[in-house]
Amino acid sequence: MCKCYEHAIVITNRALVNGDFLEQLQKVAQVHPHALILREKDLPDTEYEKLAAKVLEIYRTAGVPVFLHSRMEIAERLGCENIHLSIPVLQDLPDVQRDVLTTNFKEISVSCHSMEDVELAVKSGATQIVLGTIFETECKKGLKGRGLEFVREICANCPVPVYAIGGINEERLLQVMEAGAAGGCMMSGFMRM
Repeated sequence: MCKCYEHAIVITNRALVNGDFLEQLQKVAQVHPHALILREKDLPDTEYEKLAAKVLEIYRTAGVPVFLHSRMEIAERLGCENIHLSIPVLQDLPDVQRDVLTTNFKEISVSCHSMEDVELAVKSGATQIVLGTIFETECKKGLKGRGLEFVREICANCPVPVYAIGGINEERLLQVMEAGAAGGCMMSGFMRM
C-alpha cells in the first residue's frame, strides 16, 4: 500500500469498475485516501441520492470524507457537509445561494483550470481546489496537459490546498506534491485497484 494515498482524492467512475461498484469503493476506503468525490454525473437525482447514502455510510465508517458532486440539496438532505462544484455551476448559483454555500457546507471543493477560476472559487468560499488538467489522461483524450509549471504557479498564489487532476498516478502524485500541491486526484487508479 502506497503511503501517498493519504494525499489522494478518489474520483469515482462506476463505468471503469469491473465488478460491484460498492465493493470496489469499500476496497478503496481501506487504503484511507484523503477524500472521495462521488462524481457519477450521469445518474438521475433519485439514483444518485440512494448511491450517495450507501457511499457515505461506507466512508464515514472508514473515517474518509466524501464530497458530493454538485448536488447541494441531496448533500443537505443526507447530512453531507462537503460539496464539489465546477466553475460553471458556481457561476450559475444565484447570489443568495452562493452566500449560504459557506453556511451549509464545511468543505467546498471547486474544479479550476486557471488563476481566474481559482480566484472566483476562493472568493466564493472554496476550501480546496481541484486543478486540472495536469497530464494527458484517458478521461479527456486529446486535451494537452498543463504540466507541473502550471501547478507551481497556481500553488504559489493560492491560499487553500490544491489537488492536481488529470493523468495522476502514484509517481505523478509525488511530482505534483513536489510542485506545491497538497496532493492529487485519481480515477482509474482507484476504480481498477
